[in-house]
Amino acid sequence: NCAEAAKAAGARRFILLSAYCVKSAERKDPYALQFQYAKMELEQKLKDLTSDGGKFDFVSVRPTAFFKSVSGQLEVVDGGGPFVYFDLGNDRCARCNPISEPDLAAALIDQVADDTNKNGIWNIGGPDVGGLSMAEQGEMIHSILEKEGDPKLLGVPIGIFDIIINGLQWVGDTFSNQWFDDAAELGRIGKYYAVEDMLTTDPSEIYGRTTLEQHYTYIAENGQEYDPYTTVFGSAEGKKKFQEKVSK
Repeated sequence: NCAEAAKAAGARRFILLSAYCVKSAERKDPYALQFQYAKMELEQKLKDLTSDGGKFDFVSVRPTAFFKSVSGQLEVVDGGGPFVYFDLGNDRCARCNPISEPDLAAALIDQVADDTNKNGIWNIGGPDVGGLSMAEQGEMIHSILEKEGDPKLLGVPIGIFDIIINGLQWVGDTFSNQWFDDAAELGRIGKYYAVEDMLTTDPSEIYGRTTLEQHYTYIAENGQEYDPYTTVFGSAEGKKKFQEKVSK
Protein backbone atom coordinates (compact mmCIF):
# COMPACT_ATOMS: atom_id res chain seq x y z
CA ASN A 1 0.00 0.00 0.00
CA CYS A 2 1.48 3.33 -1.09
CA ALA A 3 0.14 5.25 1.92
CA GLU A 4 1.53 2.72 4.39
CA ALA A 5 4.91 2.83 2.64
CA ALA A 6 4.85 6.63 2.64
CA LYS A 7 4.09 6.74 6.36
CA ALA A 8 6.82 4.22 7.12
CA ALA A 9 9.29 6.31 5.12
CA GLY A 10 8.49 9.41 7.14
CA ALA A 11 6.16 11.24 4.77
CA ARG A 12 3.97 13.78 6.51
CA ARG A 13 1.01 13.93 4.15
CA PHE A 14 -0.71 11.68 1.62
CA ILE A 15 -2.80 13.49 -1.00
CA LEU A 16 -5.39 11.28 -2.65
CA LEU A 17 -7.06 12.08 -5.96
CA SER A 18 -10.55 10.73 -5.35
CA ALA A 19 -13.87 11.65 -7.01
CA TYR A 20 -16.85 13.86 -6.19
CA CYS A 21 -19.23 11.01 -6.94
CA VAL A 22 -18.02 9.05 -3.89
CA LYS A 23 -20.76 10.92 -2.05
CA SER A 24 -23.22 8.39 -3.50
CA ALA A 25 -21.42 5.54 -1.75
CA GLU A 26 -21.43 7.55 1.48
CA ARG A 27 -25.19 8.04 1.16
CA LYS A 28 -25.60 4.36 0.21
CA ASP A 29 -27.60 5.36 -2.83
CA PRO A 30 -29.14 2.29 -4.49
CA TYR A 31 -27.42 3.27 -7.74
CA ALA A 32 -23.97 3.84 -6.19
CA LEU A 33 -21.21 2.22 -8.23
CA GLN A 34 -18.58 -0.36 -7.32
CA PHE A 35 -15.63 1.97 -7.88
CA GLN A 36 -17.24 4.60 -5.63
CA TYR A 37 -17.35 2.12 -2.75
CA ALA A 38 -13.73 1.20 -3.49
CA LYS A 39 -12.64 4.85 -3.28
CA MET A 40 -14.65 5.34 -0.09
CA GLU A 41 -12.94 2.31 1.44
CA LEU A 42 -9.55 3.74 0.52
CA GLU A 43 -10.42 7.06 2.17
CA GLN A 44 -11.42 5.17 5.33
CA LYS A 45 -8.10 3.32 5.35
CA LEU A 46 -6.31 6.67 5.16
CA LYS A 47 -8.34 7.88 8.14
CA ASP A 48 -7.29 4.76 10.04
CA LEU A 49 -3.62 5.41 9.19
CA THR A 50 -3.84 8.93 10.60
CA SER A 51 -5.80 8.08 13.74
CA ASP A 52 -2.76 7.38 15.92
CA GLY A 53 -2.04 11.04 16.61
CA GLY A 54 1.25 10.97 14.74
CA LYS A 55 2.66 13.39 12.20
CA PHE A 56 1.18 11.57 9.20
CA ASP A 57 -2.02 13.04 7.74
CA PHE A 58 -3.97 13.04 4.48
CA VAL A 59 -6.23 15.06 2.20
CA SER A 60 -8.71 13.50 -0.21
CA VAL A 61 -9.43 15.74 -3.20
CA ARG A 62 -12.69 14.99 -4.98
CA PRO A 63 -13.00 16.76 -8.38
CA THR A 64 -16.39 16.96 -10.05
CA ALA A 65 -15.30 16.06 -13.59
CA PHE A 66 -12.48 16.65 -16.06
CA PHE A 67 -12.87 18.83 -19.15
CA LYS A 68 -12.15 15.88 -21.42
CA SER A 69 -15.16 14.09 -19.95
CA VAL A 70 -17.48 16.67 -21.53
CA SER A 71 -15.56 17.36 -24.75
CA GLY A 72 -16.18 14.20 -26.76
CA GLN A 73 -18.90 15.58 -29.02
CA LEU A 74 -17.14 18.65 -30.41
CA GLU A 75 -16.06 16.84 -33.58
CA VAL A 76 -19.54 15.36 -33.98
CA VAL A 77 -21.12 18.82 -33.90
CA ASP A 78 -18.46 20.16 -36.26
CA GLY A 79 -19.39 17.42 -38.72
CA GLY A 80 -23.04 18.46 -38.66
CA GLY A 81 -24.31 15.87 -36.20
CA PRO A 82 -26.50 16.61 -33.19
CA PHE A 83 -25.23 17.10 -29.67
CA VAL A 84 -26.68 14.19 -27.69
CA TYR A 85 -27.74 14.54 -24.06
CA PHE A 86 -29.97 12.56 -21.75
CA ASP A 87 -33.37 14.03 -20.98
CA LEU A 88 -34.37 13.59 -17.33
CA GLY A 89 -37.87 14.95 -17.93
CA ASN A 90 -39.37 18.41 -17.46
CA ASP A 91 -36.66 19.94 -19.65
CA ARG A 92 -33.99 18.92 -17.16
CA CYS A 93 -30.56 17.39 -17.71
CA ALA A 94 -27.47 16.99 -15.56
CA ARG A 95 -25.28 20.00 -14.72
CA CYS A 96 -21.60 20.19 -13.88
CA ASN A 97 -18.70 22.55 -13.29
CA PRO A 98 -15.74 20.46 -14.49
CA ILE A 99 -12.17 21.47 -13.80
CA SER A 100 -9.17 21.61 -16.12
CA GLU A 101 -6.23 19.28 -15.55
CA PRO A 102 -3.75 22.15 -14.90
CA ASP A 103 -6.12 23.72 -12.35
CA LEU A 104 -6.61 20.37 -10.63
CA ALA A 105 -2.85 19.79 -10.56
CA ALA A 106 -2.40 23.20 -8.91
CA ALA A 107 -5.09 22.36 -6.37
CA LEU A 108 -3.34 19.11 -5.47
CA ILE A 109 -0.02 20.90 -5.02
CA ASP A 110 -1.74 23.50 -2.82
CA GLN A 111 -2.69 20.74 -0.41
CA VAL A 112 0.93 19.98 0.37
CA ALA A 113 1.14 22.98 2.70
CA ASP A 114 -2.49 24.00 3.20
CA ASP A 115 -3.99 22.53 6.39
CA THR A 116 -7.55 23.66 5.67
CA ASN A 117 -8.60 20.16 4.62
CA LYS A 118 -6.18 18.21 6.81
CA ASN A 119 -7.46 14.68 7.48
CA GLY A 120 -10.55 15.48 5.49
CA ILE A 121 -12.19 15.73 2.10
CA TRP A 122 -12.16 18.62 -0.37
CA ASN A 123 -14.83 18.61 -3.05
CA ILE A 124 -13.63 20.76 -5.93
CA GLY A 125 -15.06 22.02 -9.21
CA GLY A 126 -14.03 24.54 -11.83
CA PRO A 127 -14.80 28.29 -11.99
CA ASP A 128 -18.11 28.01 -13.88
CA VAL A 129 -20.34 29.14 -11.01
CA GLY A 130 -23.72 27.43 -11.20
CA GLY A 131 -22.35 24.96 -13.72
CA LEU A 132 -23.59 24.23 -17.21
CA SER A 133 -26.25 21.74 -18.22
CA MET A 134 -25.55 19.25 -20.99
CA ALA A 135 -27.90 21.16 -23.28
CA GLU A 136 -26.08 24.41 -22.52
CA GLN A 137 -22.78 22.71 -23.34
CA GLY A 138 -24.17 21.68 -26.71
CA GLU A 139 -25.32 25.23 -27.41
CA MET A 140 -21.91 26.57 -26.41
CA ILE A 141 -20.05 24.18 -28.74
CA HIS A 142 -22.42 25.14 -31.60
CA SER A 143 -21.63 28.82 -31.00
CA ILE A 144 -17.86 28.38 -30.68
CA LEU A 145 -17.72 26.36 -33.90
CA GLU A 146 -19.75 29.15 -35.55
CA LYS A 147 -22.30 26.74 -36.97
CA GLU A 148 -25.24 28.18 -38.87
CA GLY A 149 -28.82 28.01 -37.64
CA ASP A 150 -30.08 26.78 -34.32
CA PRO A 151 -28.07 24.24 -32.30
CA LYS A 152 -28.87 20.62 -33.08
CA LEU A 153 -29.67 19.03 -29.74
CA LEU A 154 -30.91 15.47 -29.36
CA GLY A 155 -32.44 14.68 -25.98
CA VAL A 156 -32.52 10.91 -25.39
CA PRO A 157 -34.93 9.64 -22.69
CA ILE A 158 -32.95 8.47 -19.69
CA GLY A 159 -35.04 5.27 -19.54
CA ILE A 160 -33.10 3.88 -22.50
CA PHE A 161 -30.27 3.13 -20.08
CA ASP A 162 -32.44 0.78 -18.02
CA ILE A 163 -33.36 -1.26 -21.10
CA ILE A 164 -29.71 -1.62 -22.08
CA ILE A 165 -28.40 -2.31 -18.58
CA ASN A 166 -31.10 -4.84 -17.72
CA GLY A 167 -30.55 -6.66 -21.02
CA LEU A 168 -26.79 -6.89 -20.54
CA GLN A 169 -27.16 -8.00 -16.92
CA TRP A 170 -29.71 -10.67 -17.86
CA VAL A 171 -27.29 -12.19 -20.35
CA GLY A 172 -24.44 -11.95 -17.83
CA ASP A 173 -26.46 -13.66 -15.09
CA THR A 174 -28.05 -16.28 -17.33
CA PHE A 175 -24.83 -17.41 -18.96
CA SER A 176 -22.36 -16.47 -16.17
CA ASN A 177 -20.58 -14.21 -18.62
CA GLN A 178 -18.16 -11.70 -17.09
CA TRP A 179 -17.99 -9.60 -20.27
CA PHE A 180 -21.70 -8.84 -20.11
CA ASP A 181 -21.45 -8.20 -16.35
CA ASP A 182 -18.73 -5.64 -17.02
CA ALA A 183 -20.72 -4.11 -19.88
CA ALA A 184 -23.75 -3.73 -17.60
CA GLU A 185 -21.58 -1.98 -15.00
CA LEU A 186 -20.26 0.40 -17.67
CA GLY A 187 -23.88 1.12 -18.52
CA ARG A 188 -24.60 1.93 -14.88
CA ILE A 189 -21.63 4.30 -14.86
CA GLY A 190 -22.95 6.02 -17.97
CA LYS A 191 -26.41 6.38 -16.47
CA TYR A 192 -25.01 7.69 -13.20
CA TYR A 193 -23.25 10.60 -14.87
CA ALA A 194 -26.28 11.29 -17.04
CA VAL A 195 -28.49 11.62 -13.94
CA GLU A 196 -26.28 13.10 -11.20
CA ASP A 197 -25.13 16.71 -11.14
CA MET A 198 -21.35 16.93 -10.79
CA LEU A 199 -21.60 20.41 -9.32
CA THR A 200 -20.01 22.23 -6.41
CA THR A 201 -21.74 25.39 -5.15
CA ASP A 202 -19.84 26.32 -1.98
CA PRO A 203 -17.31 29.10 -2.79
CA SER A 204 -14.61 27.11 -0.98
CA GLU A 205 -15.17 24.26 -3.44
CA ILE A 206 -14.85 26.33 -6.63
CA TYR A 207 -11.30 26.57 -7.91
CA GLY A 208 -9.25 27.47 -10.94
CA ARG A 209 -9.07 29.97 -13.78
CA THR A 210 -9.98 28.09 -16.95
CA THR A 211 -13.67 28.02 -17.81
CA LEU A 212 -15.32 25.36 -19.92
CA GLU A 213 -15.94 27.93 -22.65
CA GLN A 214 -12.22 28.70 -22.80
CA HIS A 215 -11.48 24.99 -23.04
CA TYR A 216 -13.96 24.46 -25.86
CA THR A 217 -12.50 27.45 -27.70
CA TYR A 218 -9.00 26.01 -27.36
CA ILE A 219 -9.85 22.53 -28.66
CA ALA A 220 -11.94 24.04 -31.47
CA GLU A 221 -8.75 25.76 -32.64
CA ASN A 222 -6.21 23.05 -31.80
CA GLY A 223 -8.02 19.73 -31.66
CA GLN A 224 -7.80 17.18 -28.85
CA GLU A 225 -6.54 13.69 -28.17
CA TYR A 226 -8.88 10.71 -28.24
CA ASP A 227 -9.58 9.11 -24.87
CA PRO A 228 -11.60 5.87 -25.11
CA TYR A 229 -12.50 6.05 -21.42
CA THR A 230 -14.19 9.46 -21.55
CA THR A 231 -15.33 9.85 -25.16
CA VAL A 232 -18.86 8.47 -25.43
CA PHE A 233 -20.11 9.71 -28.78
CA GLY A 234 -16.88 10.68 -30.54
CA SER A 235 -14.31 8.44 -32.20
CA ALA A 236 -10.56 8.23 -32.68
CA GLU A 237 -10.99 8.67 -36.43
CA GLY A 238 -13.25 11.71 -35.98
CA LYS A 239 -10.74 13.39 -33.70
CA LYS A 240 -7.90 12.62 -36.10
CA LYS A 241 -9.76 14.18 -39.02
CA PHE A 242 -10.64 17.25 -36.98
CA GLN A 243 -7.01 17.60 -35.86
CA GLU A 244 -5.90 17.52 -39.49
CA LYS A 245 -8.53 20.11 -40.38
CA VAL A 246 -7.50 22.66 -37.73
CA SER A 247 -3.79 22.07 -38.40
CA LYS A 248 -4.01 23.26 -42.00
